[in-house]
Amino acid sequence: MTAWTAANQLTLLRMLLIPAFVILVVYDYLGWALVVFVTAGITDGLDGLSARRSGQKTSLGAWLDPMADKLLLVTTFIVLTIPGLHLANPLPIWLTVCIISRDVVIVATVAIVNLAVGPRTFKPSIYGKIATATYIVTAVAAMLFNYLGYHSVIADAAIYASLAITIISSLHYIWHARRIIDAPAHTL
Repeated sequence: MTAWTAANQLTLLRMLLIPAFVILVVYDYLGWALVVFVTAGITDGLDGLSARRSGQKTSLGAWLDPMADKLLLVTTFIVLTIPGLHLANPLPIWLTVCIISRDVVIVATVAIVNLAVGPRTFKPSIYGKIATATYIVTAVAAMLFNYLGYHSVIADAAIYASLAITIISSLHYIWHARRIIDAPAHTL
């Protein structure tokens, strides 16, 4: 089986949409930026569905899909935080820093544990999945109301929901990493 399955091609398309999204936001084409972001989200759903239905899950896809998701979300949060864009609902710098810091700490912890203790499996947590969904809702709310041109309490509520789930999922990952470090390799 080739690594260039339809699912992997959809994932690569999602990655190619990232620069288009950035350019559209920076040049104030906020409606089109929202369309590109939603299109990228649709490709995320379709690539997983395609891989499962066709039985073409690949190790390349297992690496590409979460990487594409992280790149899209991190890029979205960074762009929607840029002060000079005069957005009606910019994302606060503190939120973007918290979210990126959480992801960096998770990746660093996984790498350090695997190097220092030996191979361990870190499965996605339910809190991590909720965090990702919350970040998507926050990005969509901010983009929608930026496009409409007015400040929204819905976007504000989504921002604080993102902060709350970032803290909760971070604490859960710390607890989970400690449990994995303390457990013998054969029991996991």
